[in-house]
Amino acid sequence: MEPSRAALPTEPTDADAFQAVCGHTHLFPGARCLLLELPDPDGFAADPRPIDLHLRFRDDVVTAAELRIEEQAGAVLDVPPYTTGAGTPLAGRTWLIRRLARAGGDVELTIGSRL
Repeated sequence: MEPSRAALPTEPTDADAFQAVCGHTHLFPGARCLLLELPDPDGFAADPRPIDLHLRFRDDVVTAAELRIEEQAGAVLDVPPYTTGAGTPLAGRTWLIRRLARAGGDVELTIGSRL
């Protein structure tokens, strides 16, 4: 399922973190998330930089995450442990980012493999 802006209810968040809407209840290779309202989506997709994120999953669970840039691996996404809306605990993971691409006014992030 593709992520959608419509899935994002309004609520206060950390001023320094960007919202990301994910199309599923968890991440896996090939999963996609929309990074919303980045100041320069074209520039970010072409040359990503480290940012803090709030990942909102399909079941409305929200968790903090960090997009980092590693010298050899490139863009990676650090996600701490969290529990899905159905109560399934998921371990923290670091994911390689397969692709960042402009999607309308946002940036679509595609998950690759675990690091």
